[in-house]
Amino acid sequence: MINSKREVTDFDDIIDILSRCDTLRVAFGGDTPYVVPVSFGMKKTDRTLVIYFHGAKRGLKYELTDKHPNVCFESDICHKIEEFAHGITARYESVIGFGKIERIESEEKLAALQAICAHYGRADYSVANCSGLAATAVYKITVDSITGKRNI
Repeated sequence: MINSKREVTDFDDIIDILSRCDTLRVAFGGDTPYVVPVSFGMKKTDRTLVIYFHGAKRGLKYELTDKHPNVCFESDICHKIEEFAHGITARYESVIGFGKIERIESEEKLAALQAICAHYGRADYSVANCSGLAATAVYKITVDSITGKRNI
């Protein structure tokens, strides 16, 4: 990181930033890079982080999961843009990470969907009764590394 003053190194601080983000962008490799914005949820245990998101059981995201399981993800919060003596700057917080992606099923699928609902303030919603459940693919990113940055 070029400006080390902005680096966030504490794992719990990075998780706090991510918990306040509303969109996660997942980047897949391959012949042509592919980035997709997703709604997400997460589960933290000790110093381990797992991120969940969902989508259709078809399409490029679905195909790339099998072909290229190594992914990069990014999420950010832009607090404001402000002028200062030398120009303009953004006040922001962001995270970038790397991990392995896979599709999940059964009980873990339901727990993952509950984590996504909880992230958006709907922990009380029962995903087991959702009519689209059978047609929904649920993805899990096991995070290998994650970094944070802020300018606030």
